[in-house]
Amino acid sequence: MTFSNFLLKDAELSQQIRIPDNQLVLKRTASLLAHSGDSWFLGAGLALLWAIGPRSWRPNIQLLFIGIVFTAVTVLILKFSIKRPRPEGEWGQIYRSSDPHSFPSGHATRVIMLTTIMLLSGYAWIGAGMLIWAILVGLSRVGLGVHYYSDILAGTGIGVLMGVLVQLIF
Repeated sequence: MTFSNFLLKDAELSQQIRIPDNQLVLKRTASLLAHSGDSWFLGAGLALLWAIGPRSWRPNIQLLFIGIVFTAVTVLILKFSIKRPRPEGEWGQIYRSSDPHSFPSGHATRVIMLTTIMLLSGYAWIGAGMLIWAILVGLSRVGLGVHYYSDILAGTGIGVLMGVLVQLIF
């Protein structure tokens, strides 16, 4: 299989789970899931936990925030080096205008990186729940048409790598 054939097959498979516009409840649910992986949303959540959570959580919160920053830089470098255009579509205009590139998925990378850190930090029960959330975030991004499956798969691999690196370094 050539690379062009792979990209074509990836686009065809991704199109199969695209959520039709008339499925409003499913589209809104997917939209909530997709946005739950936004860096600003996660950063705000971590800031809130820092402010109201137990002091004993602060080192882990700091680690997660550092992970978000390092992951964002890595993903942006890759996206603007590879420059794979996003799938055609209307949903997610904020992403399409601020970041027209789809590969790898920053959302998939970020949520898997956070999940990996939690699993490696000894919080397996939180990590297991986060893994389910991460899968749903990735599927919602494909279903809403802002990513292809391969964007999510690459983001997953990079997210695991980034989670391990952040855990080891910090």
